[in-house]
Amino acid sequence: MPNIILFDDDVRERLLPLTYTRPVGELRVGILTIKEKWRHHLKVDNISYITQDYLVDKFPIQIEEDNIVINGSVLPSPELVQLIQELSPNEALLKDGELIATRLDENQFEHLINNEEIEELGGFDVVNTPFLKINNLWDIFKINGEAIQEDYDLLTKNKISAPISSSNRVIAPENIFVEEGAIIECAILNATEGPIFIGKNALVMEGAMIRGAFALCDHSVVKMGAKVYGPTTVGPHSKIGGEVVNSVIMGYSNKGHEGYMGNSVLGEWCNLGADTNTSNLRNNYSNVKIWDYPSERFVPTGIKFCGLIMADHSKAGINTMFNTGTVVGVSTNVFGAGYPRNFIPSFSWGGSKGLRTYKTDKAFDTAEKVMARRKIEFDEIERKILKKVFELTSGNRSWESSK
Repeated sequence: MPNIILFDDDVRERLLPLTYTRPVGELRVGILTIKEKWRHHLKVDNISYITQDYLVDKFPIQIEEDNIVINGSVLPSPELVQLIQELSPNEALLKDGELIATRLDENQFEHLINNEEIEELGGFDVVNTPFLKINNLWDIFKINGEAIQEDYDLLTKNKISAPISSSNRVIAPENIFVEEGAIIECAILNATEGPIFIGKNALVMEGAMIRGAFALCDHSVVKMGAKVYGPTTVGPHSKIGGEVVNSVIMGYSNKGHEGYMGNSVLGEWCNLGADTNTSNLRNNYSNVKIWDYPSERFVPTGIKFCGLIMADHSKAGINTMFNTGTVVGVSTNVFGAGYPRNFIPSFSWGGSKGLRTYKTDKAFDTAEKVMARRKIEFDEIERKILKKVFELTSGNRSWESSK
């Protein structure tokens, strides 16, 4: 199999602020990240990235003599995988003029990443080939049900689930898969509307009520009495409690207390304090608008249900209220009574009564402590990435320019 590389295209800009700290292929939708999906489908061990220069130390590129380059916002399907595997050198797959995948030798690849002219590629249109793709932030939760089903079929094929304790109330057990080491007691699991996947060493506490589609990834926890409506994904090393509806948590984040979160996406190293609530429907039932980084304005989503988008290392204090379609950047600290603004820039500190700059030394000190709790080092690579994000987002913190 040729060397596999996922590339970020213009879609990355529309997926900010989540993609400030990761390539598009590191986003989780369904059970797996996009990169993990391609690894399973193509049966390869290593996949690298073409991404932003400041992310390269953490996500380095690996170039070989024969390379297949795949759009990082595209999710694999069996039909698309077959077409990619059949690519000859200097052939490409396109959809509506957008590059989906191409096969390049080392010289051609060097021309590509240096924005130099490359030999003409033979193009094939895949407009009739089914596959999922993330084009906007809200697509992450919008297509999550289909993505969970695809990943569930992929991960459980020819495998037998670990037994489910008789203390649980289980509906449609044929659509439930439990990995070894997971503990579930005195919970209600209803998989009639979508599969339920419980990862290794995960914990579902007593009284939890879960309706599929639902994915609880490795080492994560559903707390007592939680009410979970699918399609919802809880990434690894995370906790959820209260009421959660059609949301995706990338990993290493907590929404562990009472409060409502619907049609939302949390990055990594986030925390929502007790009784934090996210509105996901406007009172007049009109379609939601959210902040768009490329155009620097609020744009229509075309959907009525859209809650909170929160990027990595951000936190909300107890009783925080987020209005419909709120976008929160990287390393923010939101707290206080009332609704904060619908767009909270990266490295902000405050709430409805005003925002000020969250100084990097304090933000980094918190990040170091939070990550240490999971025995992960906040190293110089992470520090450099967040420093760059701070610089890139300075224009969003309008109060800085007014001083």
